[in-house]
Amino acid sequence: MRRTVVTGVDIDPYLRSLREELHVPGEFPSAVVDEASSAATAWTRADRVDATELDLVTLDPAGSRDLDQAFLLERDGKVLRLHYAIADVAAFVRPGGAVDLEAHARGETLYLPDGRSPLHPPVLSEGAASLLPGADRPAVLWLIELDDEGEPREIDVRRAVVRSRAQLDYASLQREGGDVFTLLKEFGELRQARERARGAVSLPVPEQEVDGDGAHWSLVFRAPLPVEDWNAQMSLLTGMAAATLMLEAGVGLLRTMPAPDPATVASLRRSALALDVDWPDGFAYADVIRNLDPSKPAHAALLRLAAVLFRGASYVAFDGAPPAERTHSAVAAPYAHATAPLRRLADRYVSECCLAACAGQPVPDWVRTALPTLPDEMAAADRKAHEVDRAVVDLAEALLLQNRVGDVFCGAVVESGLKGGEVQLRDPAVRARFDGGGLLLGQEADVRLESVDVAQRKVRFVPA
Repeated sequence: MRRTVVTGVDIDPYLRSLREELHVPGEFPSAVVDEASSAATAWTRADRVDATELDLVTLDPAGSRDLDQAFLLERDGKVLRLHYAIADVAAFVRPGGAVDLEAHARGETLYLPDGRSPLHPPVLSEGAASLLPGADRPAVLWLIELDDEGEPREIDVRRAVVRSRAQLDYASLQREGGDVFTLLKEFGELRQARERARGAVSLPVPEQEVDGDGAHWSLVFRAPLPVEDWNAQMSLLTGMAAATLMLEAGVGLLRTMPAPDPATVASLRRSALALDVDWPDGFAYADVIRNLDPSKPAHAALLRLAAVLFRGASYVAFDGAPPAERTHSAVAAPYAHATAPLRRLADRYVSECCLAACAGQPVPDWVRTALPTLPDEMAAADRKAHEVDRAVVDLAEALLLQNRVGDVFCGAVVESGLKGGEVQLRDPAVRARFDGGGLLLGQEADVRLESVDVAQRKVRFVPA
């Protein structure tokens, strides 16, 4: 992890301006808060399985309060069993009510250094609906049993009452280990092997993360810990199970992405050849991408180019015949967003479809009525989230570099063309455009910081 900090900068005015410019939702209307506060104590145990005996735990970034998932992994001979509790947001949200309408307007939670803009009022998302430890909570409880090859042999989902035993965080669990770590590692590696066998792939690009406390900016390239990917495998497995249930029932909401066309893959292979990155005969693009090391300039450049393979992700609703496009190419299977209903609107509806499918009951009318418009609502929410994330990073980069105009930095050229490209600096943790030709894709090069515009959140480099 490489962290860069600048001190003595009051970031609050910049963030207020950014929130206003991008229309980031602020405080909830009083009617929404009042309805949420009343709903927080109104959920019922009726028609719920009592699963409070399960030793569930949550695993999230340290300090998280909006806890969507709690899990328990058990080994029984050759059977690996996952109990996966998902916050039951529908227990608190009345269809067509003030909280519901506001959630549809927001779509998903937005994250900024000075705090989140939540999908639901904090009295729910960080309180009554969150799977905080030591408290009984309504949940959508999945049971997925895996065979000795790591494939599901039994899937069940029902409404339950659960009680998390502990709130774990990634860094502590990775550092301290223990029984939870051991079973999570076994599960994660087993599912990763199945992922490779399917041809699934994700881009191993270090994330730029921004943190601020009012006087300090911190910007870092961060690679996920192993426990984070093992934890993600539980969500991926549940999302694939949800897609299976909905396709069998003939109603639901999928997350899809088309496979890249052969011409695009062939172009990427030619780029690999130009960058002297090994692409053995018979290797699919997923095999090559999985083995790239983003710390190597040529590999970082190919990863940047490979983003073209991951375009076209969308939500697809269906009621009756299954959709023509039903597979998510990066997952290499049908898939649905099902495990983050506190932070993402679509997941509440997916849970309801799956509960109905398992119970052999009709999907509720309020779900069926909303399904046709959800893809557009979620597409708008995704665009907003990406816009906010990019703006926050751009602002952090500008603030970090505003007093260093004229300085020369070393970085890897990850995009190059006649008029310029993109460079990933070694230090500070910045990825930015450069103007002017002469730099080769995949090379290490010196670039000079030509200008910084904090108000516009822009930095400009040129070849040194």
